[in-house]
Amino acid sequence: MSIVFQGLGGDSTKAVEMRAVESEFESEDITDEMLTKAAQLFSDHYGIWDTPDGRQGPKRGNRVKITASRLRSDYLPVGARSSYVRVHVDDNLAGNAFACRWAYQGRQVCWVTQLVVHHEFRERRVATRLLEKLRKNDDEIFGIMSSHPAACIAISKACAELSFPNVQLGFMQSCASEVMAGSPIAYVRDPKLCGSLFQPDSTVSDVNDLVSGVDTNFFVSHEDPLRAVAWLRQHDLWPLGNLPDGLEFLLVFEAPRLKVFSAPLLFPSLDYPKHMYM
Repeated sequence: MSIVFQGLGGDSTKAVEMRAVESEFESEDITDEMLTKAAQLFSDHYGIWDTPDGRQGPKRGNRVKITASRLRSDYLPVGARSSYVRVHVDDNLAGNAFACRWAYQGRQVCWVTQLVVHHEFRERRVATRLLEKLRKNDDEIFGIMSSHPAACIAISKACAELSFPNVQLGFMQSCASEVMAGSPIAYVRDPKLCGSLFQPDSTVSDVNDLVSGVDTNFFVSHEDPLRAVAWLRQHDLWPLGNLPDGLEFLLVFEAPRLKVFSAPLLFPSLDYPKHMYM
């Protein structure tokens, strides 16, 4: 399939036609070679460490990295229902996403465990299209933990056709803890829920103005995410609050089962500023 990217590489006056190929794989079909390339994409394009002074951990300013073996063990645990989707543009891995599924009170949960887009292919709705591809007909509950609001916006658009701030927080407030407790992925199952949605009397939540998040002890730089949050909050488009260091935003929501879902691989211009997109 051929698609047109407007101004790829920063030149908004040119349209570049490229070939995009999407692929989807279930756990048993995900090869070590795929994971090696996914690990490289993550290590090159995910984020930068911002470890606080005096705290043991990766050196501040270094890229956050992952290995293929860790992807296999942490994101594709034996016995779990895991999926992997990716998109190549002119044979370059432009983005990918991992997800895991489990049951909650007879309903299927689809949790996005990783979402990465190559920096040269951002601002083109790649993340949204990956998540559209990832969605299954019988998925009814969706979740993500991320330090970037663009990831939360992408999953809400792809899986529920919701636009921020029109995301209902009541289900997340009442059910997120139980939904996450059933996950076969430890880093989804174990973190403490944070924010005024879950801790209405918490002084920490008041000080940092967080509404919905998880304490993952993940000290990735928040420079770009907080710039995006500031813009969204200025326009009353962001209901999840601010993001303290070491935490990630949490979004969990319901959506009707998918009956008919089909969308072309198009990346139109949207109204958010450029730093909003993955």
